[in-house]
Amino acid sequence: MAKKDRTTDAAAEKDREKWMARFQVRLAMQPGVDRAVVLQAVKEVTAHCAETGEHPRAAFGDPDAYAVRTAERLVPADRAARARRQNALVDGVESVLEKAKGITGL
Repeated sequence: MAKKDRTTDAAAEKDREKWMARFQVRLAMQPGVDRAVVLQAVKEVTAHCAETGEHPRAAFGDPDAYAVRTAERLVPADRAARARRQNALVDGVESVLEKAKGITGL
């Protein structure tokens, strides 16, 4: 194999790895997503790309958008809604604590 081919292959592999890493992080940030959902989604993407030889970007598009669609598909609606409510509560408490830091004497 020519050196240019190895360089091209290495660059393509690095790009695939970057796509997968971004997808995993964005997926994990979606409401209600747990480790099992991330593992299932990664397995699906990896299997598809291995079978077809496609790059994940060509097959699934932007990793951020695909993470949102995947979460909508794999996470039950009630679990996602519960996680959103919990996240909103935590955000509210953190906001109050931040404001309280500015109050003299606390």
